[in-house]
Amino acid sequence: MPATTGAAPGARQDAAAPRTVLTCGEVRTCLLPAGQALDSRAAAQLLRLRADERVLVSERPNLYGRSPDTLTGVDCPLPSANGARVRAVGTVAARAALTEGRVLQTSAYFTVPASGPDHRRPWGDYLVRPGLVEPLGKLPSDAVAAGLLDGGRHGDLDVGLIAGGLLTRLLRHPLLDQRPPLRSRQTRLRWVALTAPAGEAPSLERFTLAEDDLRTVRLRVPEDVPAADLAGLCDDLALHDWLLTTLVRVLDGIRLGPAAPGSWPRTAPDGGLPPVVRALRPAVDHLLHLWMPRARVSGELAPLWEALEERPGFTRQWLALVQRVRDQLTLHAIPPVHREVEPAP
Repeated sequence: MPATTGAAPGARQDAAAPRTVLTCGEVRTCLLPAGQALDSRAAAQLLRLRADERVLVSERPNLYGRSPDTLTGVDCPLPSANGARVRAVGTVAARAALTEGRVLQTSAYFTVPASGPDHRRPWGDYLVRPGLVEPLGKLPSDAVAAGLLDGGRHGDLDVGLIAGGLLTRLLRHPLLDQRPPLRSRQTRLRWVALTAPAGEAPSLERFTLAEDDLRTVRLRVPEDVPAADLAGLCDDLALHDWLLTTLVRVLDGIRLGPAAPGSWPRTAPDGGLPPVVRALRPAVDHLLHLWMPRARVSGELAPLWEALEERPGFTRQWLALVQRVRDQLTLHAIPPVHREVEPAP
């Protein structure tokens, strides 16, 4: 597993780098454990992973912050579906992002060439090519891609551990009061992108809900698509999948329907808001305005969202859920039809 951890160097990727045939990574997404969303200044403070490079912060079309990349050195076998043991050496890039001061994501990713040397190079050779993990010998790309999506065996390269370690580090930041406005779970999105035949456009071959909190994505993309753009696409998919998953769980956890006739305005037995309103209000305050697919996806990869819009229909499902939330709040705002009326004397 990881051999060393350090900051990403400023050098560009070596022009003589071998042909890339596989890019892969994992994204962790969760609700920031803070009572209030962070503003741009606090977001930059949270995401400052390196002292020598600034945090990227933008306010259009929504508030978004992204940390600079960090590198983790690795020297270990790659996962493989057919049991092949392919040792690989290089660096995995990792970064964190915060959307609207409320949803935190960490991701780790790397690229793999078709082949590498028969022996390990000096570490300096790997550091000048950040985010590249080089196999010792030839790479069985399809078997490794399948192994990466399956998770591999103990001791294999696991980018999820790197993304998860960064998330754990950020969740302990002193800026966070550990008082999230609603209950939610982390999700994981594990992805691989294989090289498409010459002349073919990018395609999303498969999006799978593998487990309760795990999603897997398999892509085909042209060889020259930057790994950072692929990571950005998968961050966007992970963000919107998390929003859908969280809103579904919010609605599943409450007793829907209008309140029973009675006194007006309706209140809970303790004098507070009705349980349904109390459960749905945090979703309205903190989640509903975050839906913005493709806001920061490169133009070349943005059309891949169309596959998810067609089937299973991400935005269609989101709009239906939002309408359910609003309908429930409306039902609890309308005075009851039947009131208890004192008989006239």
